Amino acid sequence: MKLNYLVAVVCTALLLTSCVSSKKFKKSQADYAQLQTRYVTLEGTLADCNNQKAGLEREKADLNKRITDLNKEIENIKQNYTQAVMQLENLSVISKQQAESIKQSLQNIGAKDAYIQTLQQQMAYKDSLNMVLVMNLKGAIGNIEDEDINIKVDKGVVYIDISDKLLFKSGSYTITDRAKEVLGKVALVLKNQPDIEFMVEGHTDNVPFRGNAMLVDNWDLSVKRATTVVRLLQKEYGLDPAKMAAAGRSEYHPLGSNDTNEGKAVNRRTRIVILPELDQFFKLLEPQK
Repeated sequence: MKLNYLVAVVCTALLLTSCVSSKKFKKSQADYAQLQTRYVTLEGTLADCNNQKAGLEREKADLNKRITDLNKEIENIKQNYTQAVMQLENLSVISKQQAESIKQSLQNIGAKDAYIQTLQQQMAYKDSLNMVLVMNLKGAIGNIEDEDINIKVDKGVVYIDISDKLLFKSGSYTITDRAKEVLGKVALVLKNQPDIEFMVEGHTDNVPFRGNAMLVDNWDLSVKRATTVVRLLQKEYGLDPAKMAAAGRSEYHPLGSNDTNEGKAVNRRTRIVILPELDQFFKLLEPQK
């Protein structure tokens, strides 16, 4: 009985001892596996660090080379600067000899620039006065809205175009009564400026003129109309013949198309071209009495 009890106790003790050893073993295995994983991870990290170290060392080597190259460039720049200073010192005598000439050249450039600016200002001022001049002449000569009288200013030259239907009958160079009224007003403007020179131009359309004993073609007609106007301004309104000129342009300076009746009407005109000097130009701005 006692023997059986003893055997039972021994068996129980052995069983308990076997269970404890098995748990420790399994735990040890788990710890080992964990350490193995950690070791592999650390090996990878170490490899990465080694790669980064190698890259940094290469970058350091590149930077050192760049610093060396930059130092060489700086040295070259210093040498070139020194050479340039020496060359300028050698040229200093020439520069002194040329200084006055250079100064004069700069003054001339400045004077020309100022002259150009003055001309531009005068041109802008004159352009702004063109409309005033045209309105004054238009008001003195006739109705501002009269389409048969056209006045313009171009590059300081005054052009007065008068339709031939106001001045002459068709195919004729005889002055009409209406023409004498219009030309009398033109004469008033011109007489107030006795030093102004002007030209009277005759213009026609392209319809062939039927010649007669006095006239052969449109050339003759245009010239005859111009001389008729000049003669009237001289004899009836007392303008100085030395300040006048007469010219015929025939059909060869049209303002409109000779393919239409309207264009032909525009082309049949007498033009007074006034060529004032600059001071005379501004006097024309004064209202006519």
